Amino acid sequence: MENGQSQAPPAPSSPVKASILTPGPFRSPKSRVVYSDRLIPSRAATSRLDYSLLEREAAAEAGRPRQSLDPGADPGADPGSSAGAYAQLLRSQLLGCPPPSPDRASGGGAAGAGAGLAPRSPTRSPARKLFRYMAGDAETPLSGVPPASPYARGTLGGEDLAAATPGLASPARPLRRIPRAPFKVLDAPGLSDDFYLNLVDWSSANTLAVGLASAVYLWSALTSKVTLLVDLGPDRMVTSVGWSGRGSYLAVGVDDGQVQIWDVAKATNGSRDAGILLRDPRAPPPFSVRLSAHRSEVCGLRWAHDGRSLASGGNDNLLCVWDARWSGSGGGGSPTPPAGATAPASNPSRPLRRWTDHSAAVKALAWSPHAHGVLASGGGSADRTIRLWNAGTGSCLQTVDTGSQVCCLAWAKNANELVSTHGYSQNQVVVWRYPAMTKLATLTGHTLRVLYLALSPDGQTVVTGAGDETLRFWNVFPEARGKGAAGPAGGVGAHLHASIR
Repeated sequence: MENGQSQAPPAPSSPVKASILTPGPFRSPKSRVVYSDRLIPSRAATSRLDYSLLEREAAAEAGRPRQSLDPGADPGADPGSSAGAYAQLLRSQLLGCPPPSPDRASGGGAAGAGAGLAPRSPTRSPARKLFRYMAGDAETPLSGVPPASPYARGTLGGEDLAAATPGLASPARPLRRIPRAPFKVLDAPGLSDDFYLNLVDWSSANTLAVGLASAVYLWSALTSKVTLLVDLGPDRMVTSVGWSGRGSYLAVGVDDGQVQIWDVAKATNGSRDAGILLRDPRAPPPFSVRLSAHRSEVCGLRWAHDGRSLASGGNDNLLCVWDARWSGSGGGGSPTPPAGATAPASNPSRPLRRWTDHSAAVKALAWSPHAHGVLASGGGSADRTIRLWNAGTGSCLQTVDTGSQVCCLAWAKNANELVSTHGYSQNQVVVWRYPAMTKLATLTGHTLRVLYLALSPDGQTVVTGAGDETLRFWNVFPEARGKGAAGPAGGVGAHLHASIR
């Protein structure tokens, strides 16, 4: 009490002031976001935590140009590189933040680069608290990313991530580019336009043998040197040539039924008399075993890579597989049937498999080097199909209608791919991917049927021959893994256009 006056008791607080002093969060009528002074964890999978440190880094990044992590990269290069994609991936997987839309992610300048890293919420002052809890309003009580199960598996590297974040998905493997033009052309005057002949073969020693009319020429792929091996004279014609496995010996077939073996160790030939002769020069003449199953001329023969099976195709539309272990040894030995064979031991000339599915002559034959017992066959102009067979079970694996006569087939050595040459009416060369049998490339250039095909020793180059009297070299297959490239020609001579004679 002072100056004789008593002090009146304080008036009770008004209800408004009492409500202000009551503990609780402050709610602004102009804001829908409620802030608290401490972190309140939420078990809801749709709630979100925003970190102001990320906002500071995003604001700082938006104000200066981005630099590549690669020391040799261009400083002015596009900032939307692997570092930005990695940051987006981390935010998507760890914080549950959806990635920016393609329009925002592809924005130009520093703003576009900052948009890829900026949080979804607006950038705030760095002076605010480190952690901030954000809650929704009455209409949207939960904020953040769309509802998701807290036990859901992450989409790191999955298909969902690739669909939702195109910029973060792994880049598709680029398709191998196959040149559409030959890198070398050889003139081959006298190369016959006859579907039933086999006049081109490439040895493992990188020498190409070509039958031209009555002569056989050897062309070295390393030196481009041409050598005349034999000239049979004007009254005889070469019908087939074939190298031995090591490339040291060559067998030459003649139109009168004669087979000339030039330092060969073993040879097989078929003829117009519908017979197949297995010849072994080490055995007493005239031959080891005669195989008879075709009713018309034999136009296709191919040994399997293990040397145990022989495939034959004929003009009677018949395809056969023979077991070489039935042929006996030494000319007079008794044939021993292989385990599991169904043919009686008294009839060694009976084929192991016999298929009549083709509706035209079967000349094109090729054994797969990647799958044991897989055989590819092609039919003539009335059939136009490529058929894949399992010689072990006898089943047809696949049939592909090519739309034109199938003349030759060959498997790639370094990839599970197949090349085919065709005649009427497109005269094309087609590269296929097995087992889907999808076309990888269609090569054109020959003006007549592509009747001859051979594969280089390195497995990268194929040579095709046609009745237009040209040999064309194509670089179609990949190189072997772990080996350096031998140049675009794969070891073939560098002259683009030359003559085989």
